[in-house]
Amino acid sequence: MEPLTDRKIRTCFVNCSKGEARRMAVPRDLDERPWDDLDFFGWRDPGARDRGHLVTEYGGRLVGVTLRASQGVQRSFTKTTVCSVCLTSHPGTGVALLAAPRVGPAGRQGNTVGTYLCADLDCSLYIRGKKHSGGDRRSPETLPVEQKIERLRSNLEQFLAKLGVPTAPAPGRPG
Repeated sequence: MEPLTDRKIRTCFVNCSKGEARRMAVPRDLDERPWDDLDFFGWRDPGARDRGHLVTEYGGRLVGVTLRASQGVQRSFTKTTVCSVCLTSHPGTGVALLAAPRVGPAGRQGNTVGTYLCADLDCSLYIRGKKHSGGDRRSPETLPVEQKIERLRSNLEQFLAKLGVPTAPAPGRPG
């Protein structure tokens, strides 16, 4: 992924208002991120841990979506859960059900789409072996990293499509 700036991040969100995008807490360490190893840039809001944000290339443009973690979901520390995007297994609370408002009128009416994601949104680092979840007690997956990356991107695109994110910029909006 190409390195992102604060401005690029704030202007690409498709499922929140411009005011919400302006007020969101964007990480300050953007220069230190491992951009070459990221298929998407995701982070949890340090001031509101139930909020997350995800930015990726989709349909030839940069797209950002806001996410919210489900409240009151209790996870067993002895069970393992799998991320729906990267298929990394995590023990305990390493996977979270995150819901995103749909794009457009449906989202403004409160309609959301949820998916299970790595709670820290570091899917790209897990599939590249740069970070370990501690949840895979069985034999490691033998799929080559390139195919894991392709699968992650495909799963993420399916999630964005369910949200109603257009694959081309809307007329009059920068791509």
